[in-house]
Amino acid sequence: MNEDFKRPGIDDRPDPDKVLTPEDKAAIARLAVLPESAEPEASRTEAAVQSTKLAAEAAAPMAAAASVASIDAAVPDPNSAFLDMRDPMVAADGTRPGKLDITRLTIAFTLSAVLCAIPWMALGSVVVPEMLDRIDPAGREAMFAAINAVGAIVALISNVLFGALSDLTRTKFGRRTPWIVAGGVLTALFVLLLGATHAFPAILFAWCGMQFGYNMMLAPFVASMADRLPDKIRGRVSRWYGTGIAVGQMLGLLVGAGVLAATGVDTGVFGAGATDLSVLRTVFAPSALLFALIGIVVVLIWPREPSSVEQANVRFDMHALLADFRPPRHAPDYYRLLVARTLMMAGYGIVPMYELYVLKYYSLASVIAGPGAFVTSAPASLPVAIVIATMAVIALAASLVAALVVGPLVDRFGVSRNLVMVCGLLCLIGVILPWILPSALGMWLFAMIAGFGYGLYNAIDHAMSMTVLPDPSDAGHDLAVLNLTNTLSVVLSAIAGAVAVVLGGYAWLFCVAAIMIAAAVVLFSTIKSDR
Repeated sequence: MNEDFKRPGIDDRPDPDKVLTPEDKAAIARLAVLPESAEPEASRTEAAVQSTKLAAEAAAPMAAAASVASIDAAVPDPNSAFLDMRDPMVAADGTRPGKLDITRLTIAFTLSAVLCAIPWMALGSVVVPEMLDRIDPAGREAMFAAINAVGAIVALISNVLFGALSDLTRTKFGRRTPWIVAGGVLTALFVLLLGATHAFPAILFAWCGMQFGYNMMLAPFVASMADRLPDKIRGRVSRWYGTGIAVGQMLGLLVGAGVLAATGVDTGVFGAGATDLSVLRTVFAPSALLFALIGIVVVLIWPREPSSVEQANVRFDMHALLADFRPPRHAPDYYRLLVARTLMMAGYGIVPMYELYVLKYYSLASVIAGPGAFVTSAPASLPVAIVIATMAVIALAASLVAALVVGPLVDRFGVSRNLVMVCGLLCLIGVILPWILPSALGMWLFAMIAGFGYGLYNAIDHAMSMTVLPDPSDAGHDLAVLNLTNTLSVVLSAIAGAVAVVLGGYAWLFCVAAIMIAAAVVLFSTIKSDR
């Protein structure tokens, strides 16, 4: 009997496909309201993206490990799920990753950081400056400064450009995936070109091409952290990403030191082997292969990115892009921090940037070829390689210690200007020691003391930056402008270092670094918006 019972209005409801005529269906279709395609969010103004870049990309060589314990700071993000009733485990792209997906995303971000940092540090810190030294010893500082300064500007422009282009990309593979894969392949091609040329203009072109391709991959990759990582786990994955950068930088320096040591046994006499680049060139093919595979491996590891075909078709607007980097007004503490951050990063970074030349022609000059004799030779590179490798390990250990102690220090003193000033004073002491002790010991002390001080600073820099933002509702724009200091500091280090060496030798390089760090400490002391 129950089988014959029909629920009124439910079981006896007519089937529209059977009872409606084609004219009726067409009339109903005309009344339907189709959902509008969602307009893509600009990653360059997303607080989550800019906060990640601020915490990860500001990590200087030999001190990046402290980012693993960067102090949590409330990022003023109006799009955060924590501000409303949305599920904080749902990502911005609408997906809700499970435990396996989160593990895959964490592995992909961490592995990419390691694999990118290894060849980049090996080439940029050891192999390329050694090539320039052997090609033209008289112009090595000017050439190296040009490569770093121009390369940093190209990196800034391409990072902003490809971040904006990936925001607007509409493909079935998603917004970011095509750029990540293509950027890795393009970087690999320019690495091969760099290894095949001798002329400085071609080397400069190849290095800028590497920066172009690398940022084609990097900008969408960092933006995907905001797209694909839910608010609840983004901070944890970002720390793993910073840890990957630290490990990759150390491994890259060790690889570069190993290549440099191999050149030390390439020839047995001074002279003819001084300009032999055969051993140095062996590192370019593996580096190119690694860059080409990074994007592909990452895309294969993490869950497939959702299609972006349905998003609104928005045209690229250069005027809107430039307007997003308009600095805030009436924010004195913001500008004090901007200048102080630039000087702090430039003052510390100038020594790692010119580390190879400092060791060969200042700190280890007497060990290599007798008092006062500066030579370029293959056998001379062996003690330099040993010191570089040792400094990499010491600096990593120092920044790890900084990561362990920064939490209790912040609990005791807060994120205050006094704590930041102490970090600056430690960096200042670390820079002065190799100036007055031109030896391997002086450089090891720099790696230990300045590495510890900058590691502390790197861990609290993110939280300090949040305290000076003038308008929380516009945090993405303000953080984007603050992130420009990452590029400005590299340009300043490259130019100031080259000028100092040309005018007064490598001793002046430490003097310039000390002046910049001291000026940064003074500016930090004037910031009032700390907590």
